[in-house]
Amino acid sequence: MQYRVNPKNNDKLSILGFGCMRLPRDEEEAYRQLRYAIDNGVNYFDTAYIYQGNEIALGKALSRTGRRDEIKIATKIPHYSIKSTEDMERIFTSQLERLQTSFIDYYLIHMLSDVKVWDRLSRLGAAAWLEEKKKCGKIKNIGFSYHGGRQDIISLLDIYDWDFCMIQYNYLDESNQAGKTGLLYASSKAVPVMVMEPLRGGKLVDSLPKEVYQIFRQANPSRTPAEWALRWIWNHKEVATALSGMNSMEMLKENIRIANDAKADEFTAEDEAMFKKVREILLKTIKVPCTGCGYCLPCPNGVDIPVCFSCLNDIAIEGGFNAFLKYLMQTTMRSEPINASRCVKCGRCEKKCPQAIPIMKSLEQAAKSLEPFFYKPAAYIIKKYMKL
Repeated sequence: MQYRVNPKNNDKLSILGFGCMRLPRDEEEAYRQLRYAIDNGVNYFDTAYIYQGNEIALGKALSRTGRRDEIKIATKIPHYSIKSTEDMERIFTSQLERLQTSFIDYYLIHMLSDVKVWDRLSRLGAAAWLEEKKKCGKIKNIGFSYHGGRQDIISLLDIYDWDFCMIQYNYLDESNQAGKTGLLYASSKAVPVMVMEPLRGGKLVDSLPKEVYQIFRQANPSRTPAEWALRWIWNHKEVATALSGMNSMEMLKENIRIANDAKADEFTAEDEAMFKKVREILLKTIKVPCTGCGYCLPCPNGVDIPVCFSCLNDIAIEGGFNAFLKYLMQTTMRSEPINASRCVKCGRCEKKCPQAIPIMKSLEQAAKSLEPFFYKPAAYIIKKYMKL
């Protein structure tokens, strides 16, 4: 297993992290997989409070291994459930009990969307509460997971002295969400970056055009699409660990094999050219050729144009329902919505777009596709529940 050193505390983190959201519900199988992972050097295990039954399953399996001192547990607290520090204490105590541990190594604010949400949490005493837990050793590292655009990730990284962060990153999302901009900015501040969705939930393995499979085979017949995608992630020295939602022993063994060999900066010019060609093929299937450069921003009415286009393009890659869920999460589950229907067609963005994209028309398409008749009721219920 390859390891990378956390510059904040010198932790050695396995480059392959175990994303436990899809951990088998069968107790024996979960134990077998986790034991195999630990035996083969995986030491970072990620879960969350809102993953139904997941912390309990992980806690049971890990306790049976008897090797708590060899691993790092990461879990998350949902910010929308926090109305006071008492709420944080209640949730945290529950998490310790579920995970059968006395401390959490890497503790995240789940889906932290923007600075205003963090300001609200700080006014409630969240920052002071987290720091006190860190001081007494019950939390070792404080971080956040993120699903928004490039502007907000930079603001969030600047507003607090984070110990780490987690972003979605893969060869198709190099310019989407936090993207490479967020990855490099976090690295410049010595903030370790944990990567989620390196395979886009398996879409970069099972749902590729035939041309892409052929390109990968021609480049190296022995490498699967999963191996190419993971090697692309680990080619970035700024990535501390990449989480894989492994739910079978076969998948676990393959990913460990790859993680034993993959290294940073190993790609040749030919490899980079190959991925450029793969991206070009995939981008032909999308609706808007947005590169996420951000020149169109800021929108005077608050629309995050690249995020809206990214979700619109996800329809072609992940299907309409998954794209809709991502759209809700990225544009609506936040203190101030940034969704496409806020566009008032002022036209300022189109004058600045280097791709000459008809932004107003494309935003109209995004609103039509991603804000169906049930969007407003769903948004209202979610925001009321989250107290946004």
